[in-house]
Amino acid sequence: MVRVGIIGASGYAGGELIRLLLRHPEVKLTHLVSDTYAGQPLSKAFPGTAGTLAGGLICEKRDGIRAAQTSDVLFLAGESGSAMQIAGELLNLGKRVIDLSADFRLRNIDLYEKTYKIEHVGARLLDEGIAVYGQPELNRDNVKSAWLVANPGCYPTATILALAPLLQRKLIETRGIVVDAKSGVSGAGRAKSDPAYRYSEANESVRPYAVGGVHRHVPEIEQELSVQAAPENVSVTFTPHLVPMTRGLLATCYAPLAHTATTASEVLAAFHDIYAEAPFIVIRDGNDYPATKDVAGSNFCHIAATVDPRTRTVIVTSVIDNLVKGAAGQAIQNMNLMLSLPETMGLEGTGLWP
Repeated sequence: MVRVGIIGASGYAGGELIRLLLRHPEVKLTHLVSDTYAGQPLSKAFPGTAGTLAGGLICEKRDGIRAAQTSDVLFLAGESGSAMQIAGELLNLGKRVIDLSADFRLRNIDLYEKTYKIEHVGARLLDEGIAVYGQPELNRDNVKSAWLVANPGCYPTATILALAPLLQRKLIETRGIVVDAKSGVSGAGRAKSDPAYRYSEANESVRPYAVGGVHRHVPEIEQELSVQAAPENVSVTFTPHLVPMTRGLLATCYAPLAHTATTASEVLAAFHDIYAEAPFIVIRDGNDYPATKDVAGSNFCHIAATVDPRTRTVIVTSVIDNLVKGAAGQAIQNMNLMLSLPETMGLEGTGLWP
């Protein structure tokens, strides 16, 4: 059995990790860290865990030595800026680390500090190439050999999976790409105190935010899409929206065709080909467009694509559960690859319906 610890266990991503790992046949939860609930059983943070093996585990304060003594793999599920404080210590103690914050996603330190407004104290792990971007469908071989994986953000996951095959096959331009994305309120995290996320203000309303390329996920999206389009750099106009639902994320991406004669069939063929060995990608053909409800609670990403010949534009719709494929589920998928376990282990469940 693999001993697993979670640092940041009482947040939404931490709670989802616990829910999924409890059914993983090769995992034993051994170490949970929560500053908010330190000294209390996990069931205080998540009453739904009462009666489970995890519910009685006592949450602890952060202690790298203690974490390493009790765990083989550590998930870092805290706020951005927290993982860089402890990842190096855990690696030095011979532990595998999967970071769900943004601390190791961007390869450019200056860009990270400009985007997140904090100093990066773990630059060595990036400079020496120790941190690997954990998009299994596009970076599987590197994830398999990694000791530190940077789990992608939820918006980047849906967007990159929607556009990468088209850039790989040179079917779209690298400029003029527009992404209209919508996420449920859980994407803001459990500790969010902004009044805009209160029920009375978010309910029965949809609003854009971080308009004009200022969203912190834009550099991540452009970085990884540029890898797919190499040697060209990709630029994206990205606008996220807050919608009144608990979980779920939908990204509709618009990209100019590189060749005006390209058909919808050719576009779909690229997706089927590149994701042929991707167990959690479902390509929806024809006019069968996905909804967030289709993937709620699951680690699947559903994608549909078509071509508008009038405007010579590819339109791709991608949906995920922001807490599963956009966070905890993808992190477990990465763990499975790192440990040479079946990629789908512990993640085989379908979505919730209705």
